[in-house]
Amino acid sequence: NVLLRRTQYRIADNPEESCRISRNMIFGKLFNARWSIERTRRDHGLRVDADKLSAASCQIHALLPQVKEASAPNHLRGLEGVGANAYFGVFDEMILGDKTVFSFKTRNRRPPLDEVNALLSFAYSLLAHNCASALESVGLDSYVGFLHRDRPGRTSLALDLMEEFRPCMADRFILTLINNRMLKASDFDRSESGAVLLNDSGRKSFLESWQKKKQETITHPFLNEKLPWGLIPYVQALLLARYLRGDLDAYPPFLWK
Repeated sequence: NVLLRRTQYRIADNPEESCRISRNMIFGKLFNARWSIERTRRDHGLRVDADKLSAASCQIHALLPQVKEASAPNHLRGLEGVGANAYFGVFDEMILGDKTVFSFKTRNRRPPLDEVNALLSFAYSLLAHNCASALESVGLDSYVGFLHRDRPGRTSLALDLMEEFRPCMADRFILTLINNRMLKASDFDRSESGAVLLNDSGRKSFLESWQKKKQETITHPFLNEKLPWGLIPYVQALLLARYLRGDLDAYPPFLWK
């Protein structure tokens, strides 16, 4: 795999080549974020502010052609930031569970300051670990990314790869936990500093449901094969490796439908 990693490092040092891969990943992230909004609007139109969700969906949809044409990493990061703001601006609308416990105002971390952010941070950490393992298993270096730049101790390529999975694999899972009332206030601890974290019982419930989620099947949009959710990061890592080897013309992002 040394030749594959040499190719990875060369592309990581080339902003234009890096952006060619990164923009497909961000396209996948925004596409999946929009679809998540649309799914809530479709399934729960009478319980949510449909106009607010529609406006956010349209805003994200308008960003997709710009993402496709982005040729500089900073421009791409700016578009991703606009899309993330639009998405998280309506995230609370998608929460249909107990709003006295689970309400969302803004994304915060290190530490998370409310129950929803605690769940997001925990899910993202699990997803990043899964993506890092998938990348290493196909011979790539999970620490050298294309959009997330090098930083000691950070699996930058895993953070790149997980972008397209955040809305569909992590966020929708969290919404299911909340909306189906699978977690409660007693599953969280609040420290004197204001940090909110899952306690032992909360983590146990979360991880049991997470493992069940990974066993559910979905038809992969590029391969058109039924696969368990848990294999999706590995498959995308494999497709990325195939692109770097020259077997594919472009990296195909995971587009959730």
